[in-house]
Amino acid sequence: MSDPRQELRDLTAAFRAHLEARARGGLLGVSLRPSPAPKPSPPSAEPDEPLTPYPTPPPVLYDEGQVMHSGRGLTALRAELGDCQRCKLARGRRHIVFGTGNPEANLMFVGEAPGADEDEQGEPFVGAAGQLLTKMIQAMGYEREEVYICNVIKCRPPGNRNPEPDEIAACEQFLRKQIAIVQPRVIVALGKFAAHFLCGETTPITRLRGNLRTFHEIPVMPTYHPAFLLRDTSRKGEAWSDLKQVMALLAHMGLR
Repeated sequence: MSDPRQELRDLTAAFRAHLEARARGGLLGVSLRPSPAPKPSPPSAEPDEPLTPYPTPPPVLYDEGQVMHSGRGLTALRAELGDCQRCKLARGRRHIVFGTGNPEANLMFVGEAPGADEDEQGEPFVGAAGQLLTKMIQAMGYEREEVYICNVIKCRPPGNRNPEPDEIAACEQFLRKQIAIVQPRVIVALGKFAAHFLCGETTPITRLRGNLRTFHEIPVMPTYHPAFLLRDTSRKGEAWSDLKQVMALLAHMGLR
């Protein structure tokens, strides 16, 4: 009779060898990042009802074998974007606004499009709305450098108008790749356009916000854009409620 314990050891060794071979080949079918040790969450982050545990979300595979995780991958992706001329926004922009923050962040914020300050500086969320976003991030217990921040489109629309469908279509591949490279555990969708793209539905943001969705099995929390909160401060409480859900979810994953 065979030894069950030896069979288990052989199976474990074969599985480990398989994972190591995938890692050497640059494949991302399994995330190799260890989760940090669990930390107690602040009392204000506790949900009203118990959360169903989320498994470690798989990365978003857009071209298996070609994704480089972390900073090298983002550098390569920025080079791929180049002096982008893929849509009409290229004619009026000053700078491409790619993204900023931790290339291995557990938490990603996705906005809609750059504004005038962002176009001037080439960095997302640096104007008045960006200052509010920074305060929101800090209230969650993070610094900007610990999260990753980007937009659905990378160039400013004229007069800060809404992004148009052809502009989103031309740019969406780069957002998908940013998500695949960073491999966030949770995404916060800021505003209607980010929420609609990541959630795959056109429900008004007033009804969609606060309701957890997924993007390729990564949890997505839709909430209001900081620019909207500057115009209607009465909604800040709702946005904070959404962010508290995110905090509780990250704590439930053992990431806070």
